[in-house]
Amino acid sequence: MNSPPETIPIQRYIGIDIHKHYLMIGGQNRHQEWTLRPRKVQVSRFRDWAEKNFQPGDAVVIETTGSVWDIYDIVAPLVTRTQVAHARKVRQIAEARVKTDKEDIKRLITLLIADIVPKVWVPPQHVRELRSLISFRWRLNKQITMSKNRLHSVVQRFNLNAPEGGLLTDKNRTWWEKQEFSDLTGFEVKQDLEIVKTLEGQKEAIDLKLAELSNTEPWASDMVYLMQIPGIGLIFSMVILSAIGDIKRFSHPKKLVGYAGLGAGVHDSGQKHQSKSITKEGRKELRWALVEAAWVAVRFDPFWKAQFQRLEKRMPRNKAIVAIARRLLVSIWHILTKREPYRHFDEETIAYKMLIWAQAIGEEGRQGLNRQQFAKYGLLRLGIGKDLERIVKGGGPRRIAPTEEILALKPELAPPR
Repeated sequence: MNSPPETIPIQRYIGIDIHKHYLMIGGQNRHQEWTLRPRKVQVSRFRDWAEKNFQPGDAVVIETTGSVWDIYDIVAPLVTRTQVAHARKVRQIAEARVKTDKEDIKRLITLLIADIVPKVWVPPQHVRELRSLISFRWRLNKQITMSKNRLHSVVQRFNLNAPEGGLLTDKNRTWWEKQEFSDLTGFEVKQDLEIVKTLEGQKEAIDLKLAELSNTEPWASDMVYLMQIPGIGLIFSMVILSAIGDIKRFSHPKKLVGYAGLGAGVHDSGQKHQSKSITKEGRKELRWALVEAAWVAVRFDPFWKAQFQRLEKRMPRNKAIVAIARRLLVSIWHILTKREPYRHFDEETIAYKMLIWAQAIGEEGRQGLNRQQFAKYGLLRLGIGKDLERIVKGGGPRRIAPTEEILALKPELAPPR
């Protein structure tokens, strides 16, 4: 009877260094004798090579790059243990004067044998796919911003009187067509206008997809908690969830703050202790979403506005907003870990945020519920708002579905008898 791979003792320790067109692969035994001489394997041939050469009893370490997960998915089923090494931390541990492909592999294997590989979390497939979609949205946004900046520079360069209502609205497109530019400048303007229109259409399609995903598992159960928090809407929520992955992997809010790169650096030497600016390590999209959410929160929410005003008295404005972002992230950790409602909002405000979410995901995304029903469904999942059927928010009174109506549609929410 064959033993399961995870119970087979390690015989070979293999390092993989990924390059653009090839992988450098080498293996040693526990005595650091070469059992698989370092060699180059073309990326296009790697799957076939791996199936012929990897086996149970191999431990493999792969250094992180953009394509690491494609390689990981090929390797992991074939071997006993697979680890992904944090590239920057590997360099910190094992920096060397001599840098060759063979030496890089040797350093990776040494860390693997000593069991001191600085590992990164291996995200499951659904997290990777969401991260990829959000990264794609990020790149589209950068391209849109570049084109908009070029169009604004044209207005400044030619000292034009910009129309009311924004340069790039549909109604002002004819304004651009009326301007007299040289052939080349006119051509560039036309191309940038088309880029903005096309890419904003693609970005809108991505936002609709994110809205659809927000009310499907595994995201929906966490979304209902995040959507309560001031400054955090649908897009920010999905960015935050994709970056965090599984909240259970962070045993303390400080670990999550460090992961986001929002923790302050420290210089501690002898009798000198000095706090530095934030580390900016970790996932930059998580840091971006939290800072942007913090600006919204301090503008519209009384609690966070008061916090910001107190901080602004003793530190620069930009440092104060980073401190608010850090506190928001700590709140997120407590809310997601303890599965509790946001404590600085009343039930009406949370209900209004549920209505906003219901509007954003559309009829299809609500999966058969109308907006009023969806809002009450969110409240009941949070364990609040059982008797709430009417709120006054957003400029007027708004109806919330009665609890009995939702329990008839979602009997799983009914308390056990």
